[in-house]
Amino acid sequence: MKYKVLQKYLDYGDMVSVELNRQAYVLLLDATNYERFKKGRHYQKYGGLAKSSPFKISVPSTGEWFVVLHLGKDEGNLKYNIVFM
Repeated sequence: MKYKVLQKYLDYGDMVSVELNRQAYVLLLDATNYERFKKGRHYQKYGGLAKSSPFKISVPSTGEWFVVLHLGKDEGNLKYNIVFM
């Protein structure tokens, strides 16, 4: 698994809740930082390493956002469920 991504328009104060079957990185990125992420460049993010589930991130501003899930250097399958509140 390289990474999974979901693009969604979110409002300030919305909550992104991610349920995971294992430890993974859960990132909330705007369009500029998602492009940087894809190119392997330095990027600014909300979220981080989710060691427990559910992992919640509050949306900092209204607009298009990318929820990115990845295992870092680990390999394998990731089962997940994303809920927007």
